[in-house]
Amino acid sequence: MEGKAARKPFPSLLPPPGSLTGSPPPGLFRQGSSARAAAVHAGAGEPAPAPGGKGWAPLSRDALRAAAAAATRLRRLMAAAAMAAPADPGEAGPAAGAAAGGPRSSSLVEAVLACSGRLEREGLGGRLARLSCRVEELKDEVCSMINQRYVEFLPSVQSAKDLESQVEELAGSIDQLKARIENEVQHDLNVAIAEFAELKQQLERDTLILTVLKQLQEFDAALKQFNALLAQKKYVPAACHLNKARRNLKIMESRRGFELKILKALSRELTIQTQNIIYLLGQDWEQMAVWKLPQSKELNSLESAMQTELHLRTMLAKEDSATCPTVGAVLQAFAVLGELRLKFRYFGQLLLKHILQPLISHPSLRPLLEEQSDAITLRFESLGSDLGHPPPAEVFAKIKLVLESLHKYQLDVPLDLGVEDENNARLVLAEELGDVIWKDLSDCLIRDCLVHSIPNNSSKLGQYIEVIKATEEFEKALKDMRFLKEDSTDLLTYARNVNCHFANKKCQDVIVVARNLMMSEIHNTIKVTPDSSVSLPKLPDPGAGDQLKALATPDALRKQVPSLENETRLSRHTFSFPACRISDSVQKLMVLAYQTLQEASASTDQCCIQLFYSVRNIFHLFCDVVPMYHKENLQKLPQLAAIHHNNCMYIAHHLLTLGHQFRGRVCDGTATFVDLVPGFRKLGTECFLAQMRVQKEELLERLSNARNFSNVDDDDYSAANKAVRQVLHQLKRLGLVWQDVLPVNVYCKAMGTLLNTGLAEMISRIAALEDISAENGDRLHALCQVVVEEGPRVFVPLPEEQQNKPFQEEVPVYVPQWMMFRELMLVLQASLQEIVDRWADGKGPLAAEFSPGEVKSLIRALFQNTERRAAALAKIK
Repeated sequence: MEGKAARKPFPSLLPPPGSLTGSPPPGLFRQGSSARAAAVHAGAGEPAPAPGGKGWAPLSRDALRAAAAAATRLRRLMAAAAMAAPADPGEAGPAAGAAAGGPRSSSLVEAVLACSGRLEREGLGGRLARLSCRVEELKDEVCSMINQRYVEFLPSVQSAKDLESQVEELAGSIDQLKARIENEVQHDLNVAIAEFAELKQQLERDTLILTVLKQLQEFDAALKQFNALLAQKKYVPAACHLNKARRNLKIMESRRGFELKILKALSRELTIQTQNIIYLLGQDWEQMAVWKLPQSKELNSLESAMQTELHLRTMLAKEDSATCPTVGAVLQAFAVLGELRLKFRYFGQLLLKHILQPLISHPSLRPLLEEQSDAITLRFESLGSDLGHPPPAEVFAKIKLVLESLHKYQLDVPLDLGVEDENNARLVLAEELGDVIWKDLSDCLIRDCLVHSIPNNSSKLGQYIEVIKATEEFEKALKDMRFLKEDSTDLLTYARNVNCHFANKKCQDVIVVARNLMMSEIHNTIKVTPDSSVSLPKLPDPGAGDQLKALATPDALRKQVPSLENETRLSRHTFSFPACRISDSVQKLMVLAYQTLQEASASTDQCCIQLFYSVRNIFHLFCDVVPMYHKENLQKLPQLAAIHHNNCMYIAHHLLTLGHQFRGRVCDGTATFVDLVPGFRKLGTECFLAQMRVQKEELLERLSNARNFSNVDDDDYSAANKAVRQVLHQLKRLGLVWQDVLPVNVYCKAMGTLLNTGLAEMISRIAALEDISAENGDRLHALCQVVVEEGPRVFVPLPEEQQNKPFQEEVPVYVPQWMMFRELMLVLQASLQEIVDRWADGKGPLAAEFSPGEVKSLIRALFQNTERRAAALAKIK
């Protein structure tokens, strides 16, 4: 039995080989104690735990395939062992029977191992025991896997199908409920929403009606309170109730879509009541501030100011003082109604025009105050002279006295702080009035007071600190009375900037004075000579230091150095301006320029620069103003043209050294006026040359009446003689006009140029004649003789006749055509031989003035065509 049991093969518990070719189920094998527990469960017939339970370790697909291959190999080995075992147990050797526990089993295993070629020396019993354990574990795991895959899978699928059917049934119930809600409940819900919207609109309409009714009730109550308080003269609470009614009315008017016809009536009633209280307040205010104004149209006069009075009261004079409104109540009511600034603006204009401005403008005007218990009267009195400008400290004191009285009786009064409008608690009456009048008042103080207090000289700038201190005290007093805000410093800022204002004022004054000088008459002249100079302040000698060093040179060294000094010295008048006449205004203009530069040298840097450029602006202004303002006179009057020429040259002469005289003292030595010199010289020269052209045209026009000197018979000779004498008369008259006006050299050049113009015209016309008879030649000679005799007499540059003789003797120097004219005069009376002798083969005096062609033309015109003339013409070459 034991032998049979030992040879009995393994039961066929594994699936067929083809059934394991698919994918193995998850969790086929376990590890450790978990695998053994699974085998126990499988052997006991109990269901193994779920594949996903605790302790399961799923195997991979490769592991399952390896297990299936091992099982197949094991089955083949068992089949081979069965085939190799003997049929009778007694055929086995004695060794087999000696094996404990199953000799046939041992011989079978040995036979199998022998067939496989793996028989080793170790004991077969131990190895067989281990192999049997492994086979049992593998069998249990394979059974567990098959059980999980094919036995337990069907109940799970059934459970899932049951759940799916339940879910479908539940979904159907939900769809039925949803359809019922849509059909039945939605209709009821729409009806409810419509009813709710209608009820809401009704509620809003009713609420709006209740609000409007409440506002109407408040409006009516406010107007009733207003009328009751207005009858009691309680202006401030009455004004507050009126404002409350106005606010309610605005709210009702602002509601769109809800318009009431009664609102127009309410608005009209509110306007009437507002104007009513404003009228009553205005009447009381007029009784508290009573003006007595002059009837004169000249309100700025001192007499008009003396007629002005202002009566101020703190309350109305009535029997019942308890109900009598005070000035504070009236002004506060105006503030509540928004009318205070308008009232203060009108009151401030009167205050400025009739009280404050007269006190600033008239030095003799003084405020006179008459005080009572609850009132004060302000009037004026005149003391002293009303000329000039009052000092700022005095003006500040008068203004301060007036404002203190106004502050005491009108502005510094108790206000009702228990009104409904909270803004009234911060109302400051003095500040409200100050906001209205301060800008105009400060402008007036600066324009009519502080401007005139700025010194005209830089040496007085140190004394201006008193004005600054007085201005600071005045502003502080106004801030204490609340007329000014703490950040307002208009007057003090202006006063402290005195250096800039001084420079601006000085520059403005300089330009104004210079412009007035330029517009004055030019013909008011003075005589300037090389010895005369502009009166200047004493300037430091720029070469004083060099002279001191020269004095300190040792005598021995001085003897060793040879003297390089030229014995011939220049005259001290070498670079002086020549004697002539200039306008008195121009000399004053130069004095003004020197004084301004002297003032600049002693001023601050900023002021110095401004004054320096102001002096330059003076000269730029001269070039623009004088030629245009005196244009007509400069064109018509030769004397004024000559004076203007001298003026320009005089200014240019001073501009050459003006900057040099103030070097190192103005603009760090960079001050110069040399760039202006060409402009002034050109200005004077162009004006004088224009006058010269006018005179030249007049000379040529007079000579045109001589009929080209072609036929000087009786009538023509008379016309020619008249034309020549007119030219000489014109030159003599012009010489007297320019006498002692132009410098001598300019005078002689000008007269010589004009006389030369006349001579050149006569020479050209006489030389152009083709036929000159002996009689005409004599008459032409007589005309030329008149010119030769009278021409030098036009040179009278000096008043003294004896002093003019040297200039009359030097006529050829100033008249280039003079010698040519004299030669022409000789030719008119000379014979052919004399003409040939004066020609002297081109070396004589006649050849020096005339060309051969001109001489031949004169010979042909004077002499008939003879052999002697031909011989003479042949010698002229």
